[in-house]
Amino acid sequence: MDVQRVILIAALALVSYLMVLQWNEDYGPSHQPEQQVTSSSAYSTDPASAVSELPQASDAAASADIPQTGTAAEGAAQASAASLIKVRTDVLELLIDPRGGDIIQAALPQHQGALNSTQPFVLLEQNANRTYVAQSGLIGPDGPDANVTGRPLYTSAQTEYTLENDTLTVDLGLTTDKGVEVTKRFTFFQGEYRVGMEYLIKNPTEAPFQGVLFGQIKRDGSSDPSQQNSMGMQSYLGAVFSTATNNYQKVDFGDMDDERFNVSSPDGWVAMVQHYFLSAWIPEPGTEYTYQSRKLNGNYIAGFLSPTFTVSPGQSETVSATFYAGPKDVDQLKLIAPDLDLTIDYGWLWWIASPLYMLLKWIHSLVGNWGLAIIGITIIVKAALFHLNAKAFRSMAKMRKFGPEMARLKELYGDDRQKMSQEMMKLYQKEKINPLGGCLPILVQMPIFIALYWVLMESVELRHAPFYGYIQDLSQMDPYFILPILMGITMFIQQMLNPTPPDPMQAKLMKMLPVIFTFFFLWFPAGLVLYWLVNNILSIAQQWVINKQIEAGNAAKD
Repeated sequence: MDVQRVILIAALALVSYLMVLQWNEDYGPSHQPEQQVTSSSAYSTDPASAVSELPQASDAAASADIPQTGTAAEGAAQASAASLIKVRTDVLELLIDPRGGDIIQAALPQHQGALNSTQPFVLLEQNANRTYVAQSGLIGPDGPDANVTGRPLYTSAQTEYTLENDTLTVDLGLTTDKGVEVTKRFTFFQGEYRVGMEYLIKNPTEAPFQGVLFGQIKRDGSSDPSQQNSMGMQSYLGAVFSTATNNYQKVDFGDMDDERFNVSSPDGWVAMVQHYFLSAWIPEPGTEYTYQSRKLNGNYIAGFLSPTFTVSPGQSETVSATFYAGPKDVDQLKLIAPDLDLTIDYGWLWWIASPLYMLLKWIHSLVGNWGLAIIGITIIVKAALFHLNAKAFRSMAKMRKFGPEMARLKELYGDDRQKMSQEMMKLYQKEKINPLGGCLPILVQMPIFIALYWVLMESVELRHAPFYGYIQDLSQMDPYFILPILMGITMFIQQMLNPTPPDPMQAKLMKMLPVIFTFFFLWFPAGLVLYWLVNNILSIAQQWVINKQIEAGNAAKD
C-alpha cells in the first residue's frame, strides 16, 4: 500500500468521524435538563372535574372498572384555595393536594434530573408538561370520595413537613356530613421510598359507616423522561399487575386502549413502570382486592379496590396500603412486596442477568467504580469461558497453520467438490481441526452480552455513573465514539489472527464486520462497549499466545 493511499484512507476516516460527531450533535439524544414546573391541584377551578376518574362506588367487585360519571354544577363554586402540603425527607420531596389527599408531585433528591443538573429527578407531577399522580380515597355508600360534588377537602396542622427523625407522620383530617371523623395518615421513613398510607375512621354516630378503599396511579401517554437512549432496546413503559394467577402481568397503554383489566385476587400490587423508576400501590395483605385498569379523559389509570368494610356505631376502623415512588432498587423492592423486584425487567435472559447484576454490584463494592466493575466482570466471564475459548482458538490457529495445505487441496481438487470435501475432512480429522470451532466463543457470549445489556439498561446504579476522563455516564453512549472505534480496531486485529475463509465472498464479509459492528456500537451505552472492548483485548492476548504455540509445534493436546 503506497503512501498516497494511506493518506487518503486516513483523511476519509477523519472526515467520517467528524461527520458522525456532527450528526450526533444535530440529531442525537438531547441531554438538556427539562425545565422543572411546579405541580398544581387538578381541582383548583372545579372540585368535581376529576370525580369521573374515580372507580364506581357501588358494587365494586363486579363493576369497579366502570368510571363514575355524575358531577354537580354547584361544585365549581366550591373550588379549594387551600395550599398544597409539602413533605421533605432525605430521599423524597412530595406535594400533597389537600383536595382528596392525592400525591401530585414526587421528586427524588438522590437522583439528578439530568447529568450535572442541580434539579432532582421528578417522577410524579401534575402540570402542563405531564400528568402522573398517585390517588387514593374512600368510596362506597358513605365514603367521602363518593360525593359527586367533588373530592373531600382535608385540613392539616401544617403546610410543610420535614423528616428529622427515623419517621414522619402527616395527618389530614375531615368530618363527613354524617359526623364520621376521617384521618388520612401518611407515614414516611428515613432512607426509604415507601410511604405508609392509612385511613383512621372513627364513627361516633348511631349509623354504620360503609366504605371501599381505593388506590390508583393516573398517568397520561407522554414519553418516558428517564429514557435517554435513542437507539437500541427500550425499557418498558406502562402498568404492571401482580395477582395470585399471574405474579407479573404487563398491561401497557395499548392494552388499556383496547380493553379494561379487571381481576380479583388475594394480595398483590399494581405499579406504573418506566426506565429506572416506578410507582406502586401495595394494599395490605390478607384481603381479596379488585385490580383494574381503564382509560379515561386521555389518562391511563391502574389501581386496586378493597372489598366493602363496615365501621359499626361507636367503633373505629383502620384500612391501609403502601405506596412506593422511587428507583428500581432491588433491595428495597424485595422488602416491600413479593415479586415487586420483577419490575427490574431483564427480559427472557433474567436467569443470566440476575447473577450478573449481583456479581457486578459485589465487584463495585470492592473497587468503587462502575467502569472498573464492568472490567472486573469481563475478566471473570472470560476466565469462566477460558477453556472453551482455548479449544476454539486452537482450532482456528491450526486452520491458520494448515491454510497453505487447504489451498493446495482446493487447487488440486477444485473441479471435484466431493473429492475435495473428503480430503478436507481427512485433514480435519488428522489434525483435530473443528472448522466451526471459531463460532463457539461468539455463540456462547451472545446470551451473556444481551443479558449484560439489560443489566446496564435496568440498573439505576449506573445512571449518571462516571468512569474516568470524559465518560461521565456509563449508561449513555460515548459522546466522542472513542470506545466504539477502539472496539472496531480490536475486532480487526482479531480477524488478522484468524484464518482467512476459503470462500472469497465470505472473506469479504468478514472484513466488513468490524466496520458494521463499530457503526452499531456508536450509540450503545458506554459501559456495554467497554465490556466488549475489554473482552476483545483479552481474546486477542489469548489467541496470540495459542497461535504462537501452534506455530512452534507446542500446542497442548485436546
